[in-house]
Amino acid sequence: MSVYVIVNKFNLFLVVAFVVLACRTDKVPVKSYKTEYLVIVVMDGARYSETFGDSTHQFIRCLADSMKSIGVVNHSFYNNGITNTTSGHVAITTGYYEDNINNGGSELPTFHSIFQDWIKQNGSESNDAWIIASKDKLEVLANTKQASWNNIYQPNSDCGISGLGSGYRSDSITFERSIKVIGKHHPHLLLINFKDPDVYGHAGQWSNYLSSISKCDQYIYSLWKYIQQDEQMAGKTTLIVTNDHGRHTTDYVSHGDNCDGCRHIFLYASGPDFVANRSLSVPRSMIDIHATVSELFHLPNKRNGNVMTELFN
Repeated sequence: MSVYVIVNKFNLFLVVAFVVLACRTDKVPVKSYKTEYLVIVVMDGARYSETFGDSTHQFIRCLADSMKSIGVVNHSFYNNGITNTTSGHVAITTGYYEDNINNGGSELPTFHSIFQDWIKQNGSESNDAWIIASKDKLEVLANTKQASWNNIYQPNSDCGISGLGSGYRSDSITFERSIKVIGKHHPHLLLINFKDPDVYGHAGQWSNYLSSISKCDQYIYSLWKYIQQDEQMAGKTTLIVTNDHGRHTTDYVSHGDNCDGCRHIFLYASGPDFVANRSLSVPRSMIDIHATVSELFHLPNKRNGNVMTELFN
């Protein structure tokens, strides 16, 4: 065999070996998750000191007791942006702390959301993703002013009395609407906002503020039990519960600054891919919800947050 032939065969071997190795290194295995449905519940404006920060858990009996064995709680969870309603929800849904967004519902988020990512990726209709909120202004979460995403891939929304500008409604109505949407549409991605802790806090009604936290806690437990009785969603649904912000450390009536009372919130999570009966103190923040949801659904944009790997089993 000539030297020329030997050299060419060796070169061919090198090329084939390079291609095989390149293919092996480029193909990163995609993790398989059991989660097919995901519900995010925001208990608006409840301070950590009245939820998991209270060792008696007297106002969150369901989350802390009835649902303890099936979920994980992170006690070191924070809003690291502007501690207002709209900016807090935008951090969860877009993965960005958008500090200058109008808090009254007159401005769309700068970046598109996990709802739009989900609908585009799965070729789904709007009924596959929902925003149900007691506060009408949160309808802005369904859209974005980002030019390439504006007015497309939008989720369904049921916010306030009858949409943006219509005013707030009772949490009891939001709970009923959520049950109806889950039963009828089985949305793969759903965000629910319960407003009453924030509203009663602003009103300076301490007893109503506390009782509204308890009612939200009961709504969440009832929602979870309803989901577990649904043949389509049972065993395939992940639940994430948090707050958009807390309240001032020394004055529960308001919020909006950098004090620990405003920033320190909680995270509860339960689902087929998460550990159970676990209590954590891993420093995390709201934008990590966006990254974790994106991981579970293999969405392309994890943005600025980090996947909360400590939640996974």
